[in-house]
Amino acid sequence: MAAVNSSELSRSKSQLNVISKWNIMQYKLYSTFTFLLLFVSLCFSDDDHEMEEFLKREFSLSKPYQGVGSLGSSHWELMGDAMVTTDQVRLTPDMQSRQGAVWSRIPCHLQDWEMQVHFKVHGQGKKNLNGDGLAIWYTKERMQKGPVFGNMDNFTGLGVFVDTYPNEEKYIERIFPFVIAMVGNGTISYDHERDGRPTELGGCNAMVRNQNHDTFLFIRYIRRRLTVMIDIDGQHEWRDCLDIPGVRLPLGYYFGASAITGDLSDNHDIISLKLYQLTVLRSKKEEKEEEQDVITIPSVDNMELLRLGQNEEGMSGLAIFFTVLFSMLGCIFLIVIGMVVYSHWNESRRKRFY
Repeated sequence: MAAVNSSELSRSKSQLNVISKWNIMQYKLYSTFTFLLLFVSLCFSDDDHEMEEFLKREFSLSKPYQGVGSLGSSHWELMGDAMVTTDQVRLTPDMQSRQGAVWSRIPCHLQDWEMQVHFKVHGQGKKNLNGDGLAIWYTKERMQKGPVFGNMDNFTGLGVFVDTYPNEEKYIERIFPFVIAMVGNGTISYDHERDGRPTELGGCNAMVRNQNHDTFLFIRYIRRRLTVMIDIDGQHEWRDCLDIPGVRLPLGYYFGASAITGDLSDNHDIISLKLYQLTVLRSKKEEKEEEQDVITIPSVDNMELLRLGQNEEGMSGLAIFFTVLFSMLGCIFLIVIGMVVYSHWNESRRKRFY
């Protein structure tokens, strides 16, 4: 009887040990999950800085485009060949040598904002036989015709370009259409021959022509950080294009959109421009620093490092070529040296036998 009780007691202890271990494992898993959930939530709250957004209708353009282009009755003004239809604001028709734009009449004094652009580029031209592209602007100047996607060169502010035609054909590493961003201070010229590469902040390829679904561009400026994303695949998902800190844009500039065609053409349509004010909580220290550091001229911190990184990226193909070439030459050299050493060794070996 004592032996039975002893075996039952040991069995009960082992069961208790198993249950205890299982409870400990459950507690560890629960603790780990809780920690990860808290960490992720903190990360998201830190990224968004408890951000709220509000649509600013006076800086937005959408259907039914009431009064757009009319004197004094709209917040938006047309220029050049731009025209309003029931479905879009057409910046240029699919015809040669046209340029058009739409500009806000009201300067924007928002500190943090995001612009969501619903646009469409389409035409009869085949691949690489279309052009030239469109641009979204936040600049000091407005209503100025020019060669930079229908706007003036040496602009002051921000330009985000949807470039649909490659001028520098030798640069085969870049697939067009291509989206880039540029900050100008009034003295920097856009380089057409090199598709704006010397002054770009970064960019991404975006196959936006002749799509059957909606295409979108997302521009966010928050805490002096510029972010550009695209949604062009019809999946309703944003894809990163560029993310640059240290971008300094003054207040009181104008939003606009423009496009241009040359020997090649496309329809460049703006379906909507929706501007959101971003409300971001800042510490007193951050508020004081921003009050003291008033921005009067657009600039980008560490622009030299950005250009250096782009040059290294641009030389990557050439660097790979020379690396492979020198590796092959090195291998050939080692093979020749090995053959010479082997022949000398073989000759001395034969002499020993005689």
